[in-house]
Amino acid sequence: MAGRGELTEEAWSAIAPLLPTSGGRRGGQWRDLPERYGPWQTCADRLYRWRGDGTWDRVLVRVQTRSDAVGEIVWEVSVDSSTARAHQHASGARHRPSQADVKRGSLTQPMKGSGAAMAG
Repeated sequence: MAGRGELTEEAWSAIAPLLPTSGGRRGGQWRDLPERYGPWQTCADRLYRWRGDGTWDRVLVRVQTRSDAVGEIVWEVSVDSSTARAHQHASGARHRPSQADVKRGSLTQPMKGSGAAMAG
């Protein structure tokens, strides 16, 4: 029987063939591992090595493929429909002040970096 946080026999049998063997022992988590798994450093080294050589990617693909084939995975798509308003100067608004703005005395100078300022 699997302890808390350990794989079940069924789950282990699905991924065990994908893991490289080393001295008959296979890796896992460290520091909190039961002593029966051996030195935690060895397990940590294997985890890093297997992550680097693509072993865990192969395990994930195999498990997902098998689970998806029997309908155990529900694939959901989430679409974010949020919007953000842009400031008028960032949205293609005119570069020169309108005649109404000029009459009121606001925005009488073209913005720095605007086409009007560069042209003049």
